[in-house]
Amino acid sequence: MERRVNDRPRLVVIGGDASGMSAASQARRALGPEELEILALERGTYTSYSACGIPYLVGKTVSSPEELVARTPEEFRRDFAIGVRTETEATSIDVAERLVRTVDASGTVAEEPYDHLLIATGAAPRRPHLPGADAEGVFGLRTLPDGIALNAYLDGRAPSRAVVVGGGYVGLEMAEAFLERGIEVTVVDGGAEPMGTLDADMGALVREAMQAMGASFQPHTRVTGFETEDGVVRRVLAQDAAYEADVVVMALGVRPNSDLARAAGLEIGPTGGIVVDRRMRTSAQGVWAAGDCVETFHRVSRAPVSVPLGTHANKQGRVAGTGIAGGYAAFEGVLGTAITKLCGLEVARTGLNETEAATAGFVVETVVKESTLRAGYYPGAEAVTVKLLAERGSGRLLGAQIVGGAGAGKRIDVLAVALWNEMTVHALAGMDLSYAPPFSPVWDPVQIAARKLAERMG
Repeated sequence: MERRVNDRPRLVVIGGDASGMSAASQARRALGPEELEILALERGTYTSYSACGIPYLVGKTVSSPEELVARTPEEFRRDFAIGVRTETEATSIDVAERLVRTVDASGTVAEEPYDHLLIATGAAPRRPHLPGADAEGVFGLRTLPDGIALNAYLDGRAPSRAVVVGGGYVGLEMAEAFLERGIEVTVVDGGAEPMGTLDADMGALVREAMQAMGASFQPHTRVTGFETEDGVVRRVLAQDAAYEADVVVMALGVRPNSDLARAAGLEIGPTGGIVVDRRMRTSAQGVWAAGDCVETFHRVSRAPVSVPLGTHANKQGRVAGTGIAGGYAAFEGVLGTAITKLCGLEVARTGLNETEAATAGFVVETVVKESTLRAGYYPGAEAVTVKLLAERGSGRLLGAQIVGGAGAGKRIDVLAVALWNEMTVHALAGMDLSYAPPFSPVWDPVQIAARKLAERMG
């Protein structure tokens, strides 16, 4: 039952980035300032910025941090009548009293009452406690201030050797950024190949492209610490090796930042994310959650997953904001669709890889097919490799991976649509896709792979 803080309901948002401000903006579009008061608490100084753009800021593709900011706190206050308090951290939530306790940069402690609360605390980086990890020159790269600090370090120190710990999306994007700045780079990773969300045969294509660009990849490597001189990092230490480094980026992935919700007694799922329903409601009355801090479900495996992507965060924020304003919307789950550009390649995936499919109990058939992105006779016909997974028997598409030249990556969206609608590879092979020599062969690469897999399955 709603209780009013003053003469109008009050929404408090914890977190001023994608999901938090998407929810606040959506609620404001539905309800004017006289109908709903909105207060957003942000522990940093920026709101609504693109964390995905940080590697491009470091690589100088993006020239200034301001280009990554969609809306400033001032714009939210002026254009949306949303009260934004930066450098203000929520320290605890009292769901019984409907209070959020905060502390600001000056140390001032306060209590903020709410009728509706949206938790949008995002994700926290995985940073193991290793000797020397606090040395100068060792960076995480989760927030825009992280990227600004790393840029300043590179500009001021002009390092010649970089080590990236972690071979996922961010790690490899950072490796490319270092290469573009003329910095020698080594990527160390615990897996056999980079890009662990891909199968190893597709990850090998990414590794080969990295090596062709001059990067070194060290597989099956567990970092044990950092060697320093005068407090500055000089080497990354592993089990049986040491790697010279003037700068280090830790890119070991993230976990849902659900600590505040857990302490408040909210239900937390097996992935560590906050449990929410289709409308983004938590287990506590009047409390909603969205973004990287929540757990959602995978539309293919039907299992709970944590997939930290800005696309999901913005959609979930809009769903929550609609519900807070009294409307109805639902978040329908995820496929894990992702894309990146690395060392001249476009890399994309959706659905399940082989390991994930086996874990979910599927028996799969796979195909890996090489093709070209244009008609073979048309100039600039770059190569592409498509891997498809389908369920044995039914032929239902379960997952897809693409590695190729310019124009390859966005083809993953065709496969994501097929997955979303539970299509078979037989149906995919017969779809009416566009054709012209500058854009594809007569048979598009995704349909060539689908046809081959359908033929194999009978």
